[in-house]
Amino acid sequence: MKKFFFNVLSTFTGIVLFVVVVVVLGLMSVVGMVAASDTVKEVDDNSVLVLKLKGTIEEYKQKDDTFDKLLGGGTDAMAYLNELTAAIDKAKDDKHVKGIFIEAGAVDAGYATLQELRSHLEAFKKSGKWIVAYGDDYTQRDYYVASVANKVFINPEGSVDWRGIGAQPMFIKDLAAKAGIKFSVVKVGTFKSATEPYTEEHMSEASRLQTKAYIDGIWSSVCKAVSASRGISVDSLNAYADGFVGLEGTGALKKRKMVDATVYERQMRAEINKLLKAEADEKVKKISVADMLATKDKPAKGKQIAVYYASGSIVQDNESSLYNIESCIAATKMCRDLEKLMDDDDVAAVVLRINSGGGSAYASEQIWDQVCQLKSKKPVVVSMGDYAASGAYYISAPASWVVAQPNTLTGSIGIFGLIPDMSGLFTGKLGIKYDEVKTNRNSTFGNLQARSLNAEELAALQAHVNRGYVLFRKRVCDGRKLRVEDVEKIAQGRVWLGSDALGLKLVNQLGGLDDAVKKAAELAKAKDYYTEAYPSMSPMFESILSDLDGDTYMQNKTRAMLGELYEPFVMIMQMRDCDRVQARMPFDFQLY
Repeated sequence: MKKFFFNVLSTFTGIVLFVVVVVVLGLMSVVGMVAASDTVKEVDDNSVLVLKLKGTIEEYKQKDDTFDKLLGGGTDAMAYLNELTAAIDKAKDDKHVKGIFIEAGAVDAGYATLQELRSHLEAFKKSGKWIVAYGDDYTQRDYYVASVANKVFINPEGSVDWRGIGAQPMFIKDLAAKAGIKFSVVKVGTFKSATEPYTEEHMSEASRLQTKAYIDGIWSSVCKAVSASRGISVDSLNAYADGFVGLEGTGALKKRKMVDATVYERQMRAEINKLLKAEADEKVKKISVADMLATKDKPAKGKQIAVYYASGSIVQDNESSLYNIESCIAATKMCRDLEKLMDDDDVAAVVLRINSGGGSAYASEQIWDQVCQLKSKKPVVVSMGDYAASGAYYISAPASWVVAQPNTLTGSIGIFGLIPDMSGLFTGKLGIKYDEVKTNRNSTFGNLQARSLNAEELAALQAHVNRGYVLFRKRVCDGRKLRVEDVEKIAQGRVWLGSDALGLKLVNQLGGLDDAVKKAAELAKAKDYYTEAYPSMSPMFESILSDLDGDTYMQNKTRAMLGELYEPFVMIMQMRDCDRVQARMPFDFQLY
């Protein structure tokens, strides 16, 4: 028997050692591949940078995705704005790169993000180099970016989805009611429409007014940009949008000057070689964004301008949850990070790159305080992405200078509380009964499963929200040096386009991240400067562990099971779990 157990133990030990050796060898291989990928690249003469407009464009890579790349995933589904713009700028200054080839493929990004990307492409073209674009089918977002090209090519059977911009908010009041859930609202702000999807069946007149104003503004900006690049009048572009030009065929697109020629993808080699003055069948020396970024950088000199990226909903702590379907700005982490930048003598100024529709009012106040502390030591400049509204504007207000894209959505100075009443689900649907024993009248206040809120509780919450609004407004007045009555006229939860916010003194300047960095350097009196991105990217092995997180697995399974009902389900659960007082834009916000 002893021999049997000894043999079993030996076998088990051998298996464990074998697994350990395999894992170690595998990790060593991965490290080797990573090291190889980090080698400085050399650019061949007559090279062409390939820019793929495909999948989601995120602001900033916050984790190492090498493991995803080795498994063949992630690389085509997601790109990062900071990498795309850096690669374009490098290509512009590299004498070996002659042009850019844009491959259109259903990009998913906000119009301010696309505006930022397009401005870097315009600078590339102004340097004397060329850009060509090809697409089997162009979405409207694809075409907005690709129209900057010297030549736009399309598949003979392709299309351009050019139809204007629309918004279709989702209203889940009746769906929630079927599950026995209803919502109570306490808010300040006529235009604070974030609560409407939960309590109404359609948009309020105030919400419709502000939405129409900013989608008209974005569409006007898009049309002016395309008009300038393609030599088509804005009136004609609007007529094409009204006339289903995307369904008329490529002949009509050529006639209307929206594209230059029809070719199959295989024929693009010959078109590019014409520009390179090479033989038609000669292999094109393409360079990817990743390889362009791996080329030798200019030596860093001068003062450091820190660029801190903050994207997603504002929360107090970034706790993993099944219902978190986006990245978060965690106040506890951001405050720690900003404090480190404040104490770092190598950092001359800080640019906060914000892309957020807001979130917790409490968390926003904590970040506001830390931004004020940081500003007392060194200049702080805000660069706004697609959104910097509500709580995100709260944390922007105290900055030394604020820069927004014309297509940025900002403002939304207002707060609300949306309290779900789950008693209809738990008691009415599930048959769960509650009783209570308490020491004081409001001891059971907040038990959302047992009962709805009474009038006294709602009044107390409304007073709490009112105080929060007054504080938010004061933060804006102090930060922007405006009078209360002037802020009140543009507050009330109203969302403003960046181009309008400039005249309202909510922002100081229109432009992109580069403009914000230049301003930060000016305020820091730095003639020579370089940028450093923060927060630091998560190490590869930490990223692997996060990818294996059980919540991510359950999230994917829940999405697959619920299908189209997943988003309404998440909206309900997020509102149930989030802070009671919110400073945010609507959860479900999508422009078509």
